[in-house]
Amino acid sequence: MVFAPDTEMSIAAAVEMVNTARRRDGHDAMATTDDVAEFYTRWGYTARHDGDDAELAAIRDARDQIAALWDVDRDTAAGLLNDMLARGGAVPYLTRHDDLDWHLHGTAPDAPLATVLLVETAMAMSDVVRSAEYDRLQRCEADDCDAVLVDLSRNRSRRFCDVNGCANRAHVAAYRARRARGPALRHGDVAR
Repeated sequence: MVFAPDTEMSIAAAVEMVNTARRRDGHDAMATTDDVAEFYTRWGYTARHDGDDAELAAIRDARDQIAALWDVDRDTAAGLLNDMLARGGAVPYLTRHDDLDWHLHGTAPDAPLATVLLVETAMAMSDVVRSAEYDRLQRCEADDCDAVLVDLSRNRSRRFCDVNGCANRAHVAAYRARRARGPALRHGDVAR
């Protein structure tokens, strides 16, 4: 584990949120209030959830603000994160609920969901900045994909996003290229 569990969970939620608008099929997976409700439930948020069009618009605006973090360097990100924390009225506090051990929440319990997403993402990304790990924020390396990812692997080997199946497509393409070159020599074979 690179960061605390709640930090990694907030980062993963941020990646998923940004990628709702970066699907290769062009479908925006954060286009309806039902999409927001599904995201809310899947990530176990306990914040206020209004379920209306105003909340959807605020969530989509938050998504754009969060996505900007992949377009800037670490120093610029620090300023953006400070702005997110200030605008969200961050008031971090330790809490424990459901099956989660002690972790940080960054807003009052009745804060709007979009504010919670911005503040919790900003707190998590602040850990990334403070740890000098900002290079873990990456874009998918597939030619036809602009999805984002955070490489939390120990050896920093992650290259492809989860949203568009790019790793699988890359592996299939590499396999087909190897097959097209002909059979590979095995141990003990002699090249002729």
